[in-house]
Amino acid sequence: MPQKHELVHALNYNALMTVEFITKNIFIIAIALVSGGMLIWPLLRRGAGGPWVNTLAATQLINRSDALVIDLRSHEDYAKGHILGARNIPLAELEKRAGELDKHKAKPLILHCGDGNRAGGTVAVLRKKGFDSVHNLSGGYTAWQQAGLPVEK
Repeated sequence: MPQKHELVHALNYNALMTVEFITKNIFIIAIALVSGGMLIWPLLRRGAGGPWVNTLAATQLINRSDALVIDLRSHEDYAKGHILGARNIPLAELEKRAGELDKHKAKPLILHCGDGNRAGGTVAVLRKKGFDSVHNLSGGYTAWQQAGLPVEK
C-alpha cells in the first residue's frame, strides 16, 4: 500500500507536468480553442434571430408557399441588384414600415441583408407585429448570388 507521502508526491508531479505541458504548448492550445470557438459560433448565431434558411430552402418557400422576400439593405444597394421580386424595406425603416406588410401576414417572409449578419434581429420586430412565419436567409444577398440564383436590377 503506497504511503500518503508518495501519493502527494505523485499528485504534485502530475500537476507540475500539466503546467509544464500547457506552458510549452500554449500556442497550439490557443489555436485549438479559437478553432473550436469558430466551429461553435455558427450554431450559436443560428439559435438567435429565429429560423434561418439556406438558399435552397428559401427558393422552396418562394415557389411552394409564395413567400415574400424582404431586402433589408439600403435603397442604393437594392438598386444595384436584388432577389427577383424582393421588396426593399431598409433595416432602419423596418419598424415604422412594417404596416406595409400587414396584408402578407399569412405568407412566409424571408428577410435578408447583404451578408446575413444584420437580418437576425428583425425577426423579433415582425413577430411583435403578428407575423408568425419569418425566416432569415443565411448568408444574405451574397449567398444568393454565389448560388447563381436569379437577381434583377
